[in-house]
Amino acid sequence: MTPHDQKSPRTKRIIFVNRYFYPDQSATSQMLSDLAFYLGRNGAEVTVVASRQLYDDPNAALSPEEVCGNVHIRRVWTSTFGRQRLITRVIDYLSFYLGTALWLLVNLSHDCCIVAKTDPPLISVVTALIAGLRGAVHLNWLQDLFPEVATALNVRMAGNLEFPLRRLRNWSLRASRTNVVIGEKMREKLLDEGIFPGRIAVLHNWSDGDSIRPIPPEQNALRLEWGLRDKFVIGYSGNMGRGHDFGTLFEAARLLNDDPRIMFLLIGNGARRDEIAAQSAKCGLKNILFKPFQPRELLPQSLTAPDVHLVSLLPELEGLMVPSKFYGIAAAGRATIYIGDPDGEIGSILRDESCGLAVRSGDSHALARVLERLSRDMECVFLMGRNARAVFERTFDKKLALPAWKTVLGMK
Repeated sequence: MTPHDQKSPRTKRIIFVNRYFYPDQSATSQMLSDLAFYLGRNGAEVTVVASRQLYDDPNAALSPEEVCGNVHIRRVWTSTFGRQRLITRVIDYLSFYLGTALWLLVNLSHDCCIVAKTDPPLISVVTALIAGLRGAVHLNWLQDLFPEVATALNVRMAGNLEFPLRRLRNWSLRASRTNVVIGEKMREKLLDEGIFPGRIAVLHNWSDGDSIRPIPPEQNALRLEWGLRDKFVIGYSGNMGRGHDFGTLFEAARLLNDDPRIMFLLIGNGARRDEIAAQSAKCGLKNILFKPFQPRELLPQSLTAPDVHLVSLLPELEGLMVPSKFYGIAAAGRATIYIGDPDGEIGSILRDESCGLAVRSGDSHALARVLERLSRDMECVFLMGRNARAVFERTFDKKLALPAWKTVLGMK
């Protein structure tokens, strides 16, 4: 991914819109970066409209314009108040809407295909309107469903505005040629909103199966460095946000605190990280180890350091988002223990593919029993991990996902 990659013959111009893009390492940015650079190497003229910020650094001030890996990056100016308060976050969103709209009004033409992701929320309303004015093709790439997510999380003001915001959002979905969703449950939500089935495509998120491969625990350098050689390691890797159930996890850790064989390894940051760390210290838990986000090049090590991984999602968010960390876990050949709705998107995959187990949100005693049992049955852990890698190779590998996008975009 360098500005000097050899160019290939061009097809229709594709414009992606998302607030974050390479070199940002947030989840939506990594997915978009993978896809944009792939299409740029395979004949498409790709432009990405993003902000000048990094997810973890609103004051980063990235270059307004550059070419990287055959992808033209146009970064519009936005305010940089950050995510600490709702009102400042809304101002940042509005400034991105405005900057994006002005850029598209000047640069969008009828031979373009514009793809809007869901950061910031409702950006598809802006992009669909301008695509209609310019006669361009419009697609949505839905990583979550707003405003339903905000309402489910009791975000202030979301409840009163949900109905008009949903109408606006649904107008943009109906105005689009295709709405790409990342799970079957999300597809069902759109059908319930009256979106025509022929305008919905399910394309799961992915991970890189060439980069992330199973590594035996005894050969994992991070596991040795972090003093976990003789432990049964239960991992959580990724954002510690408000949509995840950490209460069940924490209480299970408390119940298992006297078992010296078991260690919880929490890798990442997020809105609830400090809260969990403070609660852990207050209760004197000795079995939770915190580590910061690891660089992307260390993912093969950090994802294979645990024996099993925890993934969680509040049940009320099923169908509104999908925990994408599952795909990297499966690539690493590790079993997933899911805290949430056993019949939800991830719970169903675990059951159907025998690559993990699901525990209902709030049932910390059941979670503790499952983890204690697995700590004594490494053959079961190994078999579920092997099944996870197998389903990953059949369904969720990047080498399968990216060509599928070419079909959706009409490139073949």
